[in-house]
Amino acid sequence: MNDKKMETNAARRARGRPRSWDDKSGQNTIKSLDRAMAVFEHLSTQSGVSLSALSEQTGESTATLYRILFTLETRGLVEFDQAEQLWHIGPGAFIVGARFLRRTSLVERARPILRNLMEETGETANLGVGQSHNVLFVSQVETHSNIRAFFPPGTLSPMHASGIGKALLAFMDPDVCEQIVSKGQRERFTEYTLCDAEDLSADLSQVRARGYSIDGEEKNVGMRCIAAPVFDHFGEAVAGVSVSGPTSRVALDKVEVLAEAVMAAADRLTAAIGGEVSSLQETPAEETL
Repeated sequence: MNDKKMETNAARRARGRPRSWDDKSGQNTIKSLDRAMAVFEHLSTQSGVSLSALSEQTGESTATLYRILFTLETRGLVEFDQAEQLWHIGPGAFIVGARFLRRTSLVERARPILRNLMEETGETANLGVGQSHNVLFVSQVETHSNIRAFFPPGTLSPMHASGIGKALLAFMDPDVCEQIVSKGQRERFTEYTLCDAEDLSADLSQVRARGYSIDGEEKNVGMRCIAAPVFDHFGEAVAGVSVSGPTSRVALDKVEVLAEAVMAAADRLTAAIGGEVSSLQETPAEETL
């Protein structure tokens, strides 16, 4: 009986979880793989970088970097531009990312909602999810206008300088939000970027009060974005919906009307994925823009 039980337990472990599955110590980390993934993640934030520049940015030797990049290149995860002598993220990364997106119905269910939002507002509609301290844009429906915002799937943007990022920050666990807001130095992209922790916290309080965030030229001068959070069945903000466009069209006197459309779209997507509005949502307050 005991032998049979041992065989059953061994079979269960063989399915994918070893006995030490819950052990997160360094002995279960493949250091070379961890180093390669760190380089890969860093490269994904660049629009093209030389080997020497990548070495300076990561602190790795050029010899180590070349072995890592060559290995990733054989899998199509990175590629080398011979003419420019620059390394780029490769098509294999998109394929893997696309497979990840198929795990959830979020993107699929968002498409018609984003399309309707674009048609209703006349501006580009976006869907983003949180990734560490950044927003990862996973879907977009572009406006037909000549001047438009463009965040192709896979684009990363810092949370503090993003409409969707601030919507996610405002409605995440307060302790986690405080850790992110109070931690480190934030990059300044324009004169309007909220780099000071106190200023950012005050802005997030306004986001919670009214239910939507505003990126007022905080990442790109001349562009304004309005975003609202999407919640899962735990009431946690798992994504954000936004519209973005030039300040000449997304003018201050149009913000409230556009915000109503954005919040309605976010609510529809929340309902579509079986979500519930967060308990952090406050009664909307009157504000002067």
